[in-house]
Amino acid sequence: MTMFGDVSVEVGNDHVALVHINRPPHNFFNQSMLGSLADAFEAVDTDDRARCLVLASEGRNFCAGAELVETDPGLTAERDPSPGGRHIYDEAVRLFSTRKPIVAAVQGAAVGGGLGLACVADFRIGGSGTRMAANFARLGFHHGFGLTITLPAIVGQQRALEMLYSGRRVTGERAAAIGLVDQLVGDDEIESTAQAMAVEIAESAPLAVESIRHTMRGHLPEAIHAAAKWERAEQERLSATDDWREGVAAMAQRRDPYFRRR
Repeated sequence: MTMFGDVSVEVGNDHVALVHINRPPHNFFNQSMLGSLADAFEAVDTDDRARCLVLASEGRNFCAGAELVETDPGLTAERDPSPGGRHIYDEAVRLFSTRKPIVAAVQGAAVGGGLGLACVADFRIGGSGTRMAANFARLGFHHGFGLTITLPAIVGQQRALEMLYSGRRVTGERAAAIGLVDQLVGDDEIESTAQAMAVEIAESAPLAVESIRHTMRGHLPEAIHAAAKWERAEQERLSATDDWREGVAAMAQRRDPYFRRR
């Protein structure tokens, strides 16, 4: 097993690399964690033993979104406080630039940026306890993590708009119905099913799989880079509004937000 910060990598004899996020129970991400995850993906890319990745996490939730900065609840960890620091979406773009297929084991919540992380994968396995939401508008915020590109490609334009406009939580069953998860299994079978799917992919000719993946998804790094640049600008603009502060306060207080369009 190799460690990259909070991320572990273990390559099995079945040619599958298990990439595990270890920030339980909710696996909130920040710039550092996403950088470690990108480092792990790139390491697997250069390891000829690995032909497919399983992306999994430790704890109750796959990823409940971005970590909030404790000193200011109106800001998210998407800002690196160090001078000249990389933006969190610089690391997100790196996740789309690797060559090998990814199967995500999505237990519990994949919310906001956590949904964006799940959508990095080629396939998602979920269970009845899986909950997925693009809750950005409920925070008075613009979506990010390249969901402009990935979400419509997975569920179609109309379902993507529905999720983005309403911020509605999608159950595992609904996610399976609209194609947001590719297989719905028992909650205790999510990671093993993801592993089995990865093994099946790894049994195909690796050069052919990587070639096919490049044909089908090779445009994503450039497209995600352009989309994330716009998403970031809109997030920064809206984070100065009263509606954003109200959305964050309402979430912290577990109440419905009262937005005033200002």
